[in-house]
Parts: sequence; structure tokens; C-alpha cells
Amino acid sequence: MAPSSTAKPSALPSGSHLSRAELHQSVRRSHVFLRKQSHRRRLAGVVRAAPEAPSVVRAAVGAITELLRALSPNKKPRGDAGGAEPGPPLGGVEDVVAVLEDDYRRAYFLTGDFTPSIYAENCLFEDPTIKFRGRSRYSQNLDLLVPFFDSPSLELENIEKGSRVETKFVKATWKLRTYLRLPWRPLIAIRGNTTYDLNKDYKVIRHSESWDVSALEAIGQIFVSAPEQQKGS
Repeated sequence: MAPSSTAKPSALPSGSHLSRAELHQSVRRSHVFLRKQSHRRRLAGVVRAAPEAPSVVRAAVGAITELLRALSPNKKPRGDAGGAEPGPPLGGVEDVVAVLEDDYRRAYFLTGDFTPSIYAENCLFEDPTIKFRGRSRYSQNLDLLVPFFDSPSLELENIEKGSRVETKFVKATWKLRTYLRLPWRPLIAIRGNTTYDLNKDYKVIRHSESWDVSALEAIGQIFVSAPEQQKGS
């Protein structure tokens, strides 16, 4: 999960910064809505995203990003991956798999310790909540998130090669679990997969995540304390 630091949700006030009152109000509205939707899904016995979920998710992602930026101890990014040093030569898909396996051993989603040289500079990064381009922006987003992870774990369950039409890709299936260093200490637990599309030079041009929960449910985990999650499970 990597929220874009430049997302502009339509439900939030315009401008580069939110006031504390506006941020608090936006987070509170998202919290109330998500709790109601979670209760309705339990009553119905069916997991479905509400029709208005996309705008709510965009609002929640924007509010969370602003909140994390305000609380982040790292006021300066540790580095710009846009000018990444050349990595080991990539002679084939097997080389990409080997690099990714090392990155997963370092839990790169949760530590920010990834190998930028295997990504094209304008690589597309997307998950069920956001979509943006830029290796350097991805690095900056990880820098923003990493200080808030508490007791994180990332387990690589499977990694395989594949191809479609003229595109080769690598697909990794993983399980992520971490608490967040927020006052109510929410627990984020997601199982998902990431597909890495490669160009002719075996650089990753698309990093696409899918999850076993809806975007609404994933965002909803952030607004519920871990004890309440365990109570409702």
C-alpha cells in the first residue's frame, strides 16, 4: 500500500494544505461512513463496496496522506530514486525475479528498502486506491509511510513468471500485516498480489497491486483500533 502524496481528492478542500480543523473533520466524516458501511455489510452477510465508495476512498486517502505528512518525523526524503544508481544488469526475467525475492526478504513495502534500478523512471504504480507514475514518487511515498509501521511483517507466498501478448511479467503473492503508530493503533492485515510488467530491457514499467479486500475495507482498517477489529472478527 503506497498512497500518493500528490492525490487531490474531490471531497477535500482545494489547496496544497489542510487546516487542522478541516483535516480533523474530513477524517471524522470518513471514519463514521466506513463504520456504518462495515456494520451494514455484517448485517447483510455480503461484502460489497458502496456505490459512493470511490469518492469516499479518495477523500480518505487524501486525509490520511495529509495526516501522515503532518505527523511524520521525516521532514526530508532520504533520497530521490529518480536518479537511481545502475543496478546489476538484467539479462532476463530470472534476474528480475532474483532481485524481487531479495526485496521481499527485506520487506520492501514496509521498510522502503527496495531496488529502484529495476524500475523504469516513469513506471506506473497502482493499487485499488491510487494510481501515479514515477519511481521517485514511489520512493517518497514509502519514506512517508515507513515511520508509522509498528511490528510489520511481509511474507512472500509465491512468485512466478508469465507473459501476455508481447509483455513478460512477474507476479508475486504476499501477506502483509502491521500495526500503525497512530493513537488508536490500528492493525492492517491484507493478502494480495503484485504484478510487475516488464519492457524489452526487463525494467518494470507497471507495478500493480490487487488485494483480497475491497479498497473501502482496506481504508476502513485504518480507522478502527486493533482491539475493536479483533472484537468484530
